[in-house]
Amino acid sequence: MDNEAEQPEFWDTAFNEKKEMWGFEPAKSAVITRDFFVAQSIKNVLIPGIGYGRNAAVFVEAGMSVTGIEISKAAIDMAKKHYGTDMTIYHGSATDMPFDNSRYDGIFCHALIHLLGEEDRKKLIRDCYDQLVDGGFMVFTIISKEASTYGQGKYISKDRYEMFGGVTLFFYDRESIADEFGNAGLLEVIEIEENYPFYLIKCKK
Repeated sequence: MDNEAEQPEFWDTAFNEKKEMWGFEPAKSAVITRDFFVAQSIKNVLIPGIGYGRNAAVFVEAGMSVTGIEISKAAIDMAKKHYGTDMTIYHGSATDMPFDNSRYDGIFCHALIHLLGEEDRKKLIRDCYDQLVDGGFMVFTIISKEASTYGQGKYISKDRYEMFGGVTLFFYDRESIADEFGNAGLLEVIEIEENYPFYLIKCKK
């Protein structure tokens, strides 16, 4: 594998040094997805790349059962400290899905897929789609080529750059969204401003 998502020591170091580096407020995308899932009567949610749980809490508070996947043991320990043991969190890379035989009616994957290389991105989309129940929804948030950091850092491949001391990002546009998500029940693409311009992508099985 050619991405830092396969390097748990990178993320363990980041979480150990910077602790709750994104604070406790959920991302706007998590709140939007929570409201969407509530409207769709979603009950069981899988969150690949759950981190220390800041985005999971809004789903739990809305009465949903949450299962997470997280490569950093340090982040999992922080999630358990802050949010208790109600959530099942598998320790490993989302690129190694599936971790169980469950089917979920909702999947929320925030700011993860753009860290991966092309083959791992395709695998993650396919694996998430495979773990959805029929009629289930998955929501991905991804960084846009409109971000000020696009084109900066070390060029890796088309629209992919290494920056921030080792993080590799793939920057999406609507063409690459259609290419990668077009066969995964692509339903809607929304532009949203997080710490950078993002796309929020809804898919239905």
